[in-house]
Amino acid sequence: MLPWIQVDSATIPGEGGELRLKQRGGEFSIMLGANELMNSRLSGSEEALATLSWERIKTHPKPRVLIGGLGMGFTLRAALAVVPDDAGITVAELVPAVVAWARGPMAEVFKGCLDDPRVGIHQGDVGEAIRAGKSAYDAILLDVDNGPDGLTRKSNDRLYDFAGLRAASDALRPGGVLAVWSSGPDPNFTRRLKDSGFAVDVINTRAGRKRGARHVIWLAVKTTR
Repeated sequence: MLPWIQVDSATIPGEGGELRLKQRGGEFSIMLGANELMNSRLSGSEEALATLSWERIKTHPKPRVLIGGLGMGFTLRAALAVVPDDAGITVAELVPAVVAWARGPMAEVFKGCLDDPRVGIHQGDVGEAIRAGKSAYDAILLDVDNGPDGLTRKSNDRLYDFAGLRAASDALRPGGVLAVWSSGPDPNFTRRLKDSGFAVDVINTRAGRKRGARHVIWLAVKTTR
């Protein structure tokens, strides 16, 4: 079996912590400490984050989507495959090196999706992009942690508390959806979403298309104006 080779590393701005990009043959992994955040062979649940969200907003004209976390581009590529030509997708990525990896060692994984004219990159905190956008988005897709708990940055907790959920609701258009990826269930987060005025579905999905660990996606639709 081929050994893993560390390709690069990057410090997470603001609070430290180091992301490590590793490669084994054509397989890539992004690690934080002993935690594997993502693997290029397991994309099913990240793709589902985009496709399930699209089902909620597919009647919206000229949809605008905010994706929190570039990762390995699986959510972005899945979104590009379903949204129309007049859609706009903004990807908020905090770590500059992740964008560089997408254009460099992982170019084969990304398949040029960052060059799609519908895509724009916000270099910075997705929370800032959410707070700056009033009724700006039809969908906000968050995959910046292992769930509604700030694993990569404790400040990410602010995305999932009541203030963060109010900001997300303000950034969504009527009928818009907040979709959150998680490695596991969190009943307290489900209650917070409902208490914040969202209509919530909790969906279990596989890490791989037909195999792998079970992950959770919250689809929270804005029901108020």
